[in-house]
Amino acid sequence: MKKIVLAYSGGLDTSVILKWLIETYRCEVIAFAADLGQGEELEPVREKALKTGASKVYIEDLREEFVRDFVFTALKANAVYEGDYLMGTSIARPLIAKKQVEIAHKEGADAVSHGATGKGNDQVRFEMTYMALDPSLKIVAPWREWSFTGRKQLIEYARQHGIPVQATVEKPYSCDRNLMHLSFEGGILEDPWFEPHEDMFVLTVSPEKAPDKPTYVEVEFQNGVPVAVDGDRLSPANLLSYLNELGGKNGIGRVDMVENRFVGMKSRGVYETPGATILHKAHRAVESITMDREVMHLRDSLGTKFAELIYYGFWYSPEMEVLRAMIEESQKCVTGTARLKLYKGNCMVVGRKSPVSLYNQELATFEGGELYRQKDAEGFIRLNALRMKMRALLRRHP
Repeated sequence: MKKIVLAYSGGLDTSVILKWLIETYRCEVIAFAADLGQGEELEPVREKALKTGASKVYIEDLREEFVRDFVFTALKANAVYEGDYLMGTSIARPLIAKKQVEIAHKEGADAVSHGATGKGNDQVRFEMTYMALDPSLKIVAPWREWSFTGRKQLIEYARQHGIPVQATVEKPYSCDRNLMHLSFEGGILEDPWFEPHEDMFVLTVSPEKAPDKPTYVEVEFQNGVPVAVDGDRLSPANLLSYLNELGGKNGIGRVDMVENRFVGMKSRGVYETPGATILHKAHRAVESITMDREVMHLRDSLGTKFAELIYYGFWYSPEMEVLRAMIEESQKCVTGTARLKLYKGNCMVVGRKSPVSLYNQELATFEGGELYRQKDAEGFIRLNALRMKMRALLRRHP
């Protein structure tokens, strides 16, 4: 290998990896840091990478692209993994890997590298994307090659080489932050019975400390895409950022779960996803009055598969292309506004309206109306029960 593009965050793992790659392969290493809304200044990352030995550093602002093309795409599908996880980490990896490939082409690099461990899902997500976009690139996965067995050894290696890192032996859990969420896993969280300390959380206050008065918010959608909050039109990244702040103040979006990793093991993760939690509730509320029943049920039946494809790393697969086309088609009618009530960790839908609503109050009312003849229900029930009636008769008189 002559030149490697490393997905670099400046954290413990990638800081050590940068130095290790240079020492091991004796080649040029370019560091690439993606700004996905980590909420911190990335310029120190540039300085740190250069001091550690990077020949060049790319820092790209991907916030709008991340939310517009990845977060909102998952939102349209109501993609949730195993009932709770909105996949803030999963959905960021294909974008980072895509940009890595683009930089490799620009710089004439022949290899790419990442900091994912050999036990996790991220290695799959990164490498699936590399292979889908440029199978000629060599892939270096240090966690599958070096002799280090854990983060305690990485902390010691960083100390010996003068690489400043925030991780400590006392708090060795891993964090990943972007505009969609903040995740915590590993270290002290590996005991699934252990309740996280309150001082671990960053984006959300505890529900007990949230305001005693509820907060109301209205989210407007056009063709399934969030476009405005409380009447103010915002860009995708600004809209999600605003809802993160609003939801965080009200203790919205904390998740503590044990999930099934793609590689076969169970893993405990703790997540903060305030803004995306609000958007998912609001999106379903608008869908409830604008989407045809059978279209909704078909989309929901494929939602689990859509979430799995994201979680497993198949963002650029043929089957994902087919599913995405179907999801996009289903969203053409999803235009309207949802009103939500945020209160001490709860996110409740309390109103929904749409200029293309399928909800008809005259049809739905328990009072009299001309649009629906109740007598018609008798034939409807008889026809739908016919096969069950025939089975019962057969059992009675074999």
